[in-house]
Amino acid sequence: MGRFDGKRALVLGVANKRSIAWAIARRLAEEGAELAFTFQGERIEGNVRELASSVGSELVTPCDVRSDDDVERVFHETAAAWEGKLDLLVHSVAFAAAEDLEGRFTDTPRDRFWMALDISAYSLVAAVRAAEPLMEAAGGGSIVTMTYLGGERAVPHYNVMGVAKATLDASVKYLAWDLGGKQIRVNAVSAGPVRTLAARSIAGFTDMESMFVERAPLRRHIDADDVGAAAAYLLSDDAKNVTGTTLYVDAGYHSMGM
Repeated sequence: MGRFDGKRALVLGVANKRSIAWAIARRLAEEGAELAFTFQGERIEGNVRELASSVGSELVTPCDVRSDDDVERVFHETAAAWEGKLDLLVHSVAFAAAEDLEGRFTDTPRDRFWMALDISAYSLVAAVRAAEPLMEAAGGGSIVTMTYLGGERAVPHYNVMGVAKATLDASVKYLAWDLGGKQIRVNAVSAGPVRTLAARSIAGFTDMESMFVERAPLRRHIDADDVGAAAAYLLSDDAKNVTGTTLYVDAGYHSMGM
């Protein structure tokens, strides 16, 4: 018996096989969950459909998280496929313009500031709002999103994405309070540097990795599977009394003062 036998999970944010969202999805599938996926744009559709097929999922649909109508459509499709119920939601969605991850945060233009916060933080709020009735019908649920230490401390070049993650972190706590009475839990995983498609857009990422290994107490890299294992814990009934919490998967780096 797997921890997720009979559970149904919607995964937002898979781009390719190196995605943290995919590592989480694969772990859920290995432990018995039935999965559905969204993708953003035709460019990655083929990748996502192929990965979904490898874990037996046929429910794959596009989603523009900046559109409330599109988010609602995704959850209507999910409800139609799964008798109006949803147990698990994985939110691994973030974006900022590449030029805003290179220079000074001060120079972030207004439109791209709001774009980063909309995609990287408000999308969680929109998704949770749409998921709420499905999880309530299932008797409760669990939601996990991906954050980073750059939302708590200034990380050079992380810039507006750090501000977006700070917004996401606060949103997790308020959503946990709003939904707790319906037995819906909301948590975050804060991962150290993982070599994903998104990470490669951050200037100086290689230097960040080297410093991380030098200063983290465990003195080692982490990978997407480490994050997948932690997220699976938070999504499982093993964490039934854990909500509004950030779980750090960073070899202890967050605990250091320098």
